Amino acid sequence: MYIKKILITIVLIGLAVAAIVSYNIYTIMFNSNTAFNNDVAYVFIPTNATYKDVIEQLEPLLQDIESFDVLAKQKKYNTNIKAGRYVIKKRMNNNDIINSIRSNNIPLRLSFNNQETLENLAGRISTQIEADSVSLLNAMKDSQFLREHNFSADTALGMYIPNSYEFFWNTSAEAFRDRMLKEYNRFWTPSRLKKAQSLNLTQNQTMILAAIVQKETAKADERPRVAGVYLNRLKVGMLLQADPTVIYAIKKSTNDFEQVIKRVLYKDLELDSPYNTYKYAGLPPGLIAMPDISSIDAVLNPENHDYYYFVADTKNFGYHKFAKSLSQHNANRQEYVRWINQQGVNR
Repeated sequence: MYIKKILITIVLIGLAVAAIVSYNIYTIMFNSNTAFNNDVAYVFIPTNATYKDVIEQLEPLLQDIESFDVLAKQKKYNTNIKAGRYVIKKRMNNNDIINSIRSNNIPLRLSFNNQETLENLAGRISTQIEADSVSLLNAMKDSQFLREHNFSADTALGMYIPNSYEFFWNTSAEAFRDRMLKEYNRFWTPSRLKKAQSLNLTQNQTMILAAIVQKETAKADERPRVAGVYLNRLKVGMLLQADPTVIYAIKKSTNDFEQVIKRVLYKDLELDSPYNTYKYAGLPPGLIAMPDISSIDAVLNPENHDYYYFVADTKNFGYHKFAKSLSQHNANRQEYVRWINQQGVNR
C-alpha cells in the first residue's frame, strides 16, 4: 500500500512537471511577444548578418527576447540567418516571428525618376535597397558591362527607365543593374525599335533627344511638338540650339550639378563643350538628364509639323510659342526677353 502511494505520488509529480514544461513551451511558442504599437514592424537583416545582429535588432521590438532566443535556438534559426526585409505583425508569437524572418523575405516597390547623373541615381537607389551608393555607381560605370551592351559612360543613364519596380531589399548592386538592363530591353519593344529606325535614330540617340525634350518642357502633352521641332532641325542640318544642353555643359564643366541656372546668357553659348548644341551640330554625346517614358514616346511619336523654333509662352506658363520662320520666332523671343527682364532673372 505504501509503495502504491509512492508510485502515485511520483506519477502526479511527473504529470505536474510535464504540465509545467508544456505550459512553458506553449508560452514560449504561442503567446504574443511583440512590444510595438504599430500594426507591423519591419526588420532589415543585412547580408552576412550574425545571429547577434538579429537579436540586437529584434530586442526593442519584443517583450521577452530571452524566450525568443530559446525557441530560435531550438528551431536552429541561429545557424540559418537569411538576409532580407521581413515583417513582424503586432501580437505575433515567437514561433510566427521566427517563421517570418526565416522564410518570408518581403519585396518592396523601388522607384526613381528625374536623376540628372548616375551619381544621383546611385544615391537615390541606395536609400531603397541594401547596396550602397559606391557599389551601385561602380556597377553602373563598369566599362566592360557598358561595352558589352552598347553603352558608354555618356549614355549609361539611358539604361534606367524611370518607373516603379519590385525588388528584394537585399538586392546587390550588380543584380540591380542587371535587372535594369532586362527592363530596358523589355521597354524597347519591336514597335518602339521600328519607330526609332524610321526616324534614323538608334536607341541611345532616342534617349539623348528624349532627355532634351524632358528638360525643355514639363508639359507631357507638349512634348511630341517639341520633339518634332528638334527632329525637323536634325533633318535639315540645323543646330539644335537647345538651352538645356548648355546648362548641362556648364554644370559638367564646373562639376557642380547642384547649381540652379534659370537663364542662359550669350557668354554661355561660347562654352566649348560637345554638349553645347549652339556650337556643335547634331545630338550631344550623352544624356543631359533621365527622360521619363512620356518624353521617350514623344520622340518616337513626334507631332508632324513645320515648326523649327519655339520659346517660352509668357501668357501660358509652362508652355511655348512655336514658329515656322525665324522672323516670327524673333518676335516671340523679344516678348519673352522683355518679360524675363521684368522678372529680374539674371541667371
